[in-house]
Amino acid sequence: MRFILFLLFFGGVAFGTALSQDERAYLVKRAPITLCVDPDWEPFEMLDESGVYTGIGADLIALVQERLGIKLHIVPTRTWEESIAFSKQGKCDVLSFLNQTSEREAWLSFTKPLFSDPNVLIGRIEQGYIDDISKISASVALIKETSIYEWFSSSFPNLTVVPVASEAEAFRLIEERKADLTLRSMIVAAHTIKKQGLFNLKIVGQPKGFENHLRMGVRKDEPILRAILDKAIATITQEERQAIVNRHVQIIVERVTYLSAGLWVVLGLLAVTLLVFLWNWLLQKKINKAVAKNLAQQELLFQKNRQAELVDVVANISHQWRDSLSHISSLNLLLKTKLMLDKEIKSEELVLHVQAMENSVDFMADTMRNFLDFYKNTKEIVLFDAKDSIEATLAIIDTRLKEAKAVVVLTQESPVVLEGVRNDWMHVWLNCITNSLCAGAKRDIQSPTLEIHIAPEGVSIRDNCGGFDAVVLAQIADQTQEGLGLKMSGRLVEKYGWKMRLSNENWGALVVFSRL
Repeated sequence: MRFILFLLFFGGVAFGTALSQDERAYLVKRAPITLCVDPDWEPFEMLDESGVYTGIGADLIALVQERLGIKLHIVPTRTWEESIAFSKQGKCDVLSFLNQTSEREAWLSFTKPLFSDPNVLIGRIEQGYIDDISKISASVALIKETSIYEWFSSSFPNLTVVPVASEAEAFRLIEERKADLTLRSMIVAAHTIKKQGLFNLKIVGQPKGFENHLRMGVRKDEPILRAILDKAIATITQEERQAIVNRHVQIIVERVTYLSAGLWVVLGLLAVTLLVFLWNWLLQKKINKAVAKNLAQQELLFQKNRQAELVDVVANISHQWRDSLSHISSLNLLLKTKLMLDKEIKSEELVLHVQAMENSVDFMADTMRNFLDFYKNTKEIVLFDAKDSIEATLAIIDTRLKEAKAVVVLTQESPVVLEGVRNDWMHVWLNCITNSLCAGAKRDIQSPTLEIHIAPEGVSIRDNCGGFDAVVLAQIADQTQEGLGLKMSGRLVEKYGWKMRLSNENWGALVVFSRL
């Protein structure tokens, strides 16, 4: 007994968890402490076939156990509903990873939050952005016995709540048009969409006041246990939380493209060749123009910086078209084999190939259009849609986003019309996005996430890549910034009657564009 108390005391102190003598004695006397979890809430928590507890919540709770020098004993259950029932019946002392609600407070007390994450509305791709969910009539698929189910059932009488048993069932009902929406954690939603390839679904809103603040729920008759767990939770740093998220959530938004056959092989090769000549011609024209007009030093440096970015753009386009040509070759080989073996090619199969050709033509045309828009040598002031401009910029760096394993969430409350040289604005978007990717690579962020939101008051870009260095923010405030990207982006938007504001929040940087 003395040896166990010794381990609890010195183990707790070593990790910054100072326990009183009564608390240490309580842990020894109270063992074993039982824990019920959600067996199917990936990537937050789950029990595999052998009963091993894994996920973001599992890793956070492992830190709590490590800080206290204890072992929580898992009580296996088949569903979250069964875990709730076991908790009510006193079969487990602690519930693992849940929101605090008035209904649950009847039998549980709650620790400080282990982890916070926003909830987002998920709908089909054609669904517009939902700014105020209280003003719409829709059906919402929600998992039974969850805090979200409890909140929505009581807060929104205008909605028809469709109870489901799992995340997968909720997403399936939306795909099958048996429900309009679901509300899920942003991390869970992004993970599920990526894992199951549900790219006909998207984020369509983020209701305020419905964030997840996930805690541990403790039996009400065990206040000492809750206080002990709180002490351990207080020692977990934000860096530790981010590292755990990075281990479990790797989001790659992939664009599936159906490719053509036959004649388009030749056209594709010709277009790639023309693209190389076009790039050389444009580059030489830029250099000649800069020398002829003797541009100011800052403008010259800006153009050189832009030319360097062009190399990445051409590499992205070449990569995308190279994939297309590879798929075309595979399709040609399949058709050629069938013809050589005198096998029948059904009309349905032929129709699919024709459709694939159309899709390929559209893909290649879009790629070329986005490239030309970015590097077009024009000073024409035009009106254009902000969302279209951002989507075109994302398309030309699609390969770099994939290689960085990044996810971009683009939402729009209402259309915003910009005025200016269109490719100047594309350069501003490109600079902000590549800054985030570079910061994520520098800090080894495994799943860099960018949230781009378009609202009537302006455009915001936030990431989870650690934020701007303090010295950079100070130099910008003092107008002593030496780097080209942020300084030139700020000057560009000011030229068109906008301002750019930089700051840090949560786990990353925030860039806000608003009208002067």
